[in-house]
Amino acid sequence: MAIPDILRAEGDDGTPDSTVPADTASAGTAPGSTGAAPESIALAAIGAVTGTTGATGTGLPAPPSEDTEDPLTRVYTCLLARDPARPPAYSADLAAELELPLSRVESAVSALLDMGLLRRTPDRAVLPVAPDEAVQRTLGPLEREMRARRQHMERTREQLMAFMPLYESHLLRLTHLRQAEYVELLTDLRAVREAITELGRTCEREVMTAQPGGGRRAEVLEEAVARDEELLRRGVRMRVLYQHTARFSSGTCAYVERVGRLGAQVRTLDDEFMRMLVFDRSTAVIPVPDDPHAAVLVREPHVVAFMVGAYERLWLEALPFETEWDRQTIMDISDELKQTIVRLLTEGLTDAAIARRLGLSVRSCRRHVADVMAALGAESRFQAGYLLAQQEREQPGP
Repeated sequence: MAIPDILRAEGDDGTPDSTVPADTASAGTAPGSTGAAPESIALAAIGAVTGTTGATGTGLPAPPSEDTEDPLTRVYTCLLARDPARPPAYSADLAAELELPLSRVESAVSALLDMGLLRRTPDRAVLPVAPDEAVQRTLGPLEREMRARRQHMERTREQLMAFMPLYESHLLRLTHLRQAEYVELLTDLRAVREAITELGRTCEREVMTAQPGGGRRAEVLEEAVARDEELLRRGVRMRVLYQHTARFSSGTCAYVERVGRLGAQVRTLDDEFMRMLVFDRSTAVIPVPDDPHAAVLVREPHVVAFMVGAYERLWLEALPFETEWDRQTIMDISDELKQTIVRLLTEGLTDAAIARRLGLSVRSCRRHVADVMAALGAESRFQAGYLLAQQEREQPGP
């Protein structure tokens, strides 16, 4: 087999293989003078003798010809048939026995020597060599070269993969930076308040607030009113959403009256909604479940846009927060609260769950539930739920 220059026979240590004999050419020509591998020399010799370049034309040696007139086959067969007791043969002896021109015999001998199928004696005669021994001699250097290259590949792979932890650490650092850029967790209440204050200070166009849970605590309103009045004086638009129950909080009403004089818009809804603050439609502040002292700052544009869209839908359904008590408005809101309680009762919610959703105290919620049950003539919550469901089925469609 021909070996490309890049696969010249080398030992495992990368040095030229010392087992390849230097004297492998006939007529006193040393292959080392040509710089070619023994396989290449063999193929060249075969081509010179047989006029072929191999089975596929790619430089690979052709298999033994079945033609008994093939010079390589005839020379090798002749040597195998010689009596071991006879003196070793020379090219001239073989030419005479085979009745072939000396030049063709010498070319065949040279090819067989390069293939490893012949060896020379000290006096330049030739003897046959077993094919398996020739295979080892011819392909051994290539196999060692392949082993050496596989070892080199493994070492190179190990060297390259040694940098993988550094690259993965870099990717992780980039991921954390992107997360910190778009989402930031604040676990300290002081940090949350400072972040909201800073967002309010730098806000330029609009603030959207959604504060479920009924009336807000006095200390929270006291902190918010100064910040919000400063925003409104700078011309920032402000919209605030509360639940209906906030209308019955004197502190919340006072806050709404103050910010309302400066242009803030406040509306209320019956059912619970998500708590949020959105500044300039670019940064949102949302609570962390089960941790009242923590908050998340969201700057990812698509998420903030989704939150703004949800807020706009809530705003369209809400009723304006009037600070002056109007009997009819209060009655309407009370009726709406009772309808919501009825709906939540039919869904099987407990008094505590209903109170939490509507921003009521549990005591007030139970009073409303009792009013609903009395109006229905129900003696139990189960019966009230059944009667309410029956009423809904009997109501005519639109």
